[in-house]
Amino acid sequence: MTHHVHAAAGVSPVLLVTLLAAAAYLVSAARLRRDPRGWRGRRTASFAAGAALVAAAVAGPVAGAAAHDFRAHMLQHLLVGMLAPLLLVLGAPMTLLLRSLPAARARRLGALLRGRPLHVLAHPVTALVLSVGGMVVLYCTPLYRHTAGEPWLHEAVHAHFLLSGCLFAWVIAGPDPAPRRPSVPARLVVLGVAVAVHAGLSQLMYAGLLVDLPVPDEQRRGAAEIMYYGGDLAELLLAVALVVGWRPRRGLAHSSARAMVTGKPVRHRIFG
Repeated sequence: MTHHVHAAAGVSPVLLVTLLAAAAYLVSAARLRRDPRGWRGRRTASFAAGAALVAAAVAGPVAGAAAHDFRAHMLQHLLVGMLAPLLLVLGAPMTLLLRSLPAARARRLGALLRGRPLHVLAHPVTALVLSVGGMVVLYCTPLYRHTAGEPWLHEAVHAHFLLSGCLFAWVIAGPDPAPRRPSVPARLVVLGVAVAVHAGLSQLMYAGLLVDLPVPDEQRRGAAEIMYYGGDLAELLLAVALVVGWRPRRGLAHSSARAMVTGKPVRHRIFG
């Protein structure tokens, strides 16, 4: 059996960046609370909860257990790659950033977000490949064996799952505006593909087929069950967020942020 070796010196870079992002978010949200348009408390709570899940996954008992138990490793990746990203994205951090920046800087950021590279990156298929494809590569190639003995590679995998998970949650159901976001039915199809790939990979893992995992059979099967049922829960929550958000936006703040990203003027409507 291969055991994971975690960096003993210093704090996990993923944890450090997450805590810094959470601190910046909370400061910006507190400032906007004094603005006439305010800032929704539930968004702040969602982002804080997402950061807390990342911290719980990469530090403390879960991280300690993941060093010698593949089931805890899978729980770690479920938290970092699926559940925490959804909560972080539901906090609308990009909208918060656009509203917090001076107008000139916000316009420059909007121009950057309208660039072609982000159009490609923000496409649901690209996000799907980076998110779900990363799990396939990790468990179906010798990559997992290498992460077991290389702390820097282990941290890089955590960073990849967190960032790709945030990207996928954003383009599928994020409240933040995204460039050229496809229709809701199209995004539901992409989400359905993600569900199918997760289910297929977990079944292969349970059977021990086409995976490269030097762990005891009991742990491998237990981890497969965590991936199967935990992945279903995370994707169900993502689908709920997508359907709930399938309504015209009423807020001036969202419309203004959307205009900065898309480069198109938005006509504000008053709903009775």
